[in-house]
Amino acid sequence: MDSHYRVMVIGGGVVGTSVLYHLAKMGWTDVCLIERSVLTAGSSWHAAGGFHALNADPNIAQLQAYTIDLFEEIQEESGQNIGLHMTGGLTMAGTPDRWEWLQSAYRTFQSIGIEDCRLVTVEEAVGLNPIMSGDGLLGGMWADREGYIDTTGTVHAYARAARKRGATVMEHNRVLELNQTLQGWNVVTEKGTISCEHVVNAAGLWAKQVGRMAGVELPVSPLNHHYLISDTIPALEDLDFEVPMTVDLEGFTYLRQDQKGVLLGIYEVDHQHWMMDGAPWEYGFELQQEDPDRIEKELILGFERYPALQDVGVKTWVNGAFTFSPDGNPLVGPVPGKRGYWSACAVMAGFLQGGGVGKSLAEWMIHGEPEADVYGMDVARYGVWAENKQYIKETTGQFYSRRFVMTYPNEQLPAGRPLKTAPAYADMTAAGCHWSQSWDLEVPLYFAPQGFTERPSLKRSNAHDIVGAECRGVRERVGLLDITGFSRFEVTGKNAGKWLNSIMASRLPNPGRARLAPMLGEDGRLKGDLTVFNWGDGVWWIMGSYYLRTWHQRWFDDHMMDGVTLKDLGDEMAGFSLSGPKSKAVIDALTDGKASTLPFMGCRAFDIGLLRCKVGRLSVTGEMGYEIHCRMGDHATLRKTLLAAGANHGMIEYGFNALLSLRLEKSFGIWSAEFTQGYTPGMTGMDRWIDWDKEFVGKAAAIAERDGNGPAQIQVTLEVDAAGADASGYEPIWKDGQKVGFVTSGGYGHTTGKSLAMALVDADHSGAGTDLKVHIVGVERSAKIIAASPYDPEGRAMRG
Repeated sequence: MDSHYRVMVIGGGVVGTSVLYHLAKMGWTDVCLIERSVLTAGSSWHAAGGFHALNADPNIAQLQAYTIDLFEEIQEESGQNIGLHMTGGLTMAGTPDRWEWLQSAYRTFQSIGIEDCRLVTVEEAVGLNPIMSGDGLLGGMWADREGYIDTTGTVHAYARAARKRGATVMEHNRVLELNQTLQGWNVVTEKGTISCEHVVNAAGLWAKQVGRMAGVELPVSPLNHHYLISDTIPALEDLDFEVPMTVDLEGFTYLRQDQKGVLLGIYEVDHQHWMMDGAPWEYGFELQQEDPDRIEKELILGFERYPALQDVGVKTWVNGAFTFSPDGNPLVGPVPGKRGYWSACAVMAGFLQGGGVGKSLAEWMIHGEPEADVYGMDVARYGVWAENKQYIKETTGQFYSRRFVMTYPNEQLPAGRPLKTAPAYADMTAAGCHWSQSWDLEVPLYFAPQGFTERPSLKRSNAHDIVGAECRGVRERVGLLDITGFSRFEVTGKNAGKWLNSIMASRLPNPGRARLAPMLGEDGRLKGDLTVFNWGDGVWWIMGSYYLRTWHQRWFDDHMMDGVTLKDLGDEMAGFSLSGPKSKAVIDALTDGKASTLPFMGCRAFDIGLLRCKVGRLSVTGEMGYEIHCRMGDHATLRKTLLAAGANHGMIEYGFNALLSLRLEKSFGIWSAEFTQGYTPGMTGMDRWIDWDKEFVGKAAAIAERDGNGPAQIQVTLEVDAAGADASGYEPIWKDGQKVGFVTSGGYGHTTGKSLAMALVDADHSGAGTDLKVHIVGVERSAKIIAASPYDPEGRAMRG
């Protein structure tokens, strides 16, 4: 046993072996996988082994597509048969909404380049899977590249291919301790201590314990999952093909062929956690006792969907645990605050996503960034609040029970809520506020009459008119918005300005001013659409998206310099914004120093009534506005003060649904839609804020884009001929039958009276006036590129 490796990967399942393989493939061969027992001795050996194309996050879907492409490659490279059965796959819908959703999902796949799927009728689907009953079904989607693999063979294929490239696999050696050093980590094992620069937690069912060895409390929990394998089905013996991988969404089941029987898996509503603090070390090839009574309802639905099961017995029951995160996506990447410690766990669909996880983590470790935008599985999408055991139990259970339950874009799920609330939460709730959750915080959606309930919908909901009234109140008078849900970082120290100048691509604001500031990665892609405030007293603020707090903190820490103190104010500061033509009159009634004298993008401290607040003259609505920041404990008082001053000016309270509509009318992009770490400044228009005369992170790549051929796609604004439904994101855009782009976000502009969308389209088709087509909830609609900022294009209202 060697005493040092560059990387130690802990865990011998499909994820650990994939990470090892990809590290070796990319040139790091001084890497070792350590396994307490033998390869597959966890969840991998009893996994069902199915793979399919669907995922709600298009970026994750693309990584799944990569994994499927990889199967034949690792089989050939390793010489290990992985039992690949490319049967094709069906995903079936049994309600009108689900059928609309499936048609929409089909278009999303077209947007992201997955072309090997098509919509099918019930009759076609039954022809493809003759043992399936079409009763109650409305339609389905067929994907060519779905099927199943031999799980044990696949793990060994990854491991063998990694060994051939120089990697080491060490079995029968449990990790006992992890100790951080100045150079990396000491991995204390049963057979001795190994030093390394990087540790990867790919421990699956044991990820919780391996996290705790490093002082990390990962938000993961195992849950039990049932499937059965039937005896031989005569109808399958008569077929000269294998039936496809089939998902019955309304029945909570998936099915694949297993020799001449079938494997029927169930995501039951009555979920069951198992060993929340991690599996026993001696556990490995055991299973839990099957519990058919707990899954009776889903079993009945499965046996009705596949009537042939009613005439044969059950050969094998499997009730084994898999590890889940709160949202069901993996936890991957460098763990904040633990340099050299990497997470590759909670990969519930390990054989479907394992290849993409291994690729992304290896790229991240070797090159500093993964090729794909992997925020949806980044471990930094959670904060310390997600370490709470009750939170983990509620959210992982909710995800499991809803695995095949349709979730609408306007649906608010209850698990783990409310967690954090701003001090005015109770008063705002009494005023009719309906809430959503951003990270750990309750944020306002809209204010509705007593007793109002929003109906989940893929189209415009019954809250549409309520949001419209809020938009008009802002445009015509003045609106009050709780902005506690913005992130605030305080930057101080002798090198504060120097550090900010190095990581922000824009010029820094002068004292008493604020400035929009793109932040780039080394590869020139976006890392933030931020606002920098220079308060003029040696204190700077960085403001951005609240849910990116840990993600941005990790980036800041990784690029920190001496002489700088960075403090996250997210738990100390709150605030409200005033927006609308009457906002100046409201704030002037409360400030002795006349905040209305602030220039556009100015910032200063003021007394607002009895409170000392920091005020910035800016607004995302496109109206004259002020962002007012107060201590967390002053939040409720600030609201009452502002409401009292605004009573004579027709002030209304509004929520983020209205803000999203108002910002679309100004063509203002937002993070996770128009701006992501997958896009560049040139694509998104953020290059207009870059100061090309200074040095900053990502400058070389940004110049290469600027001085090269330019971006292939450009951000534009669309007017859509919509009827009762608006674009939401990832809908494909067509020109003369050719796909030329996709929607990044959309909605209804209540002031302009237009259905609007922002989109990335091919540069050759990005001119204003270009006629296009776009699919909205699966239905083709006409669209036209219009000039940016359809409301007040000259920005007069915003600048006053």
